[in-house]
Amino acid sequence: MNTLIKICGLTTPLALDAALDEGADFVGFVFFPPSPRHVPLDLAPDLGAQVQGRSRKVALTVDADDATHDAIVKALRPDMLQLHGRESPARLAALRARFGLPVIKAIPVETAADLAAVDDYAAKADWLLFDARPPKDASRPGGLGKPFDWTLLNQLDPGLPFMLSGGLEPGNVGQALAITRAPGVDVSSGVESRPGAKDPAKIAAFIRAVRMADAARTKGASSQ
Repeated sequence: MNTLIKICGLTTPLALDAALDEGADFVGFVFFPPSPRHVPLDLAPDLGAQVQGRSRKVALTVDADDATHDAIVKALRPDMLQLHGRESPARLAALRARFGLPVIKAIPVETAADLAAVDDYAAKADWLLFDARPPKDASRPGGLGKPFDWTLLNQLDPGLPFMLSGGLEPGNVGQALAITRAPGVDVSSGVESRPGAKDPAKIAAFIRAVRMADAARTKGASSQ
């Protein structure tokens, strides 16, 4: 089974085309003004229409209120919501009920103690996403290019699909998958030439590296 790939933080038609042409399973759009990857609402309809069913559209928010979500869903028409703030399990359930959309919940990880939240969120989310815990003085919760100790996940079974994020790039994603066996990976800064500027060549290299890791895993399983 191929690893599912999410290219997040897309802001331009060119970058979006690169992700779609390379076969990304999910394309993520950030609606959080402090981020260099923030998508203004007036650009969201055209970006959303460009996808044309070739990938699943994910709208990422950080502790956004209902009115903000209403506007985002109307503009982008996402297939999934990604909550990257301090949203509670009850908030996940409320948003799922409000929009009828699957929800990805990001969990920041630095130590094994951070995984204590998994059970509560797994009961309400459709996917979990494990990202590196940001520094205390960070202005945003993700997209910082920082990995965490992937071995913390190598025995994890949350009972639902999960994505690995945080500091992934073409040169390390194969190792990350070998350690975690994550069903999905999420990349943003690792395929950029500078913060917020996606590099089509790096997107292609990342997806190629994931598929090479998939092939190696399949070959290893067949030889056992």
